[in-house]
Amino acid sequence: MHTEERTFIAVKPDGVRRGLIGEILRRFEAKGYKIIGLKMLQVTNEQAAAHYAEHEGKPFYPRLIKYIQSGPIVAIALKGYNVVAGARHMMGATDPDKAEVGTMRADFAQVKEYNIVHGSDSVESAERELAIYFRPEELFEGAKSMSELVVESLDADY
Repeated sequence: MHTEERTFIAVKPDGVRRGLIGEILRRFEAKGYKIIGLKMLQVTNEQAAAHYAEHEGKPFYPRLIKYIQSGPIVAIALKGYNVVAGARHMMGATDPDKAEVGTMRADFAQVKEYNIVHGSDSVESAERELAIYFRPEELFEGAKSMSELVVESLDADY
């Protein structure tokens, strides 16, 4: 079953510093996902705490907060069929040594702590994370995604 979804992606500070923004966006667009929101920002204390709320109190929590605030990120809202799972597959395993060849993390990252890109792990997390980084009026869902165009062409009477 193909389900239209939205997801949150972040090019992390190390990806921004290394000049990988365009390559990461290119891969998502080439897949056919629609970019419905895009901005560069410095993550605030409030955003960082909300983003990593489930890890609060864990030993690595302070490092997560420091890392996400170590430079600007590029926040991306994507839309497409099964985009949550699809985007995560494209990014690869969190540990670049375990990521499949051809994924973003296998191609560009060397260590788990600096793995270039973040993607929501569920539809629920995606909606929560999108709300942390985007106001509703900053998301532009009017244009059709590649998946919508494909379905239209399959449904067309020839």
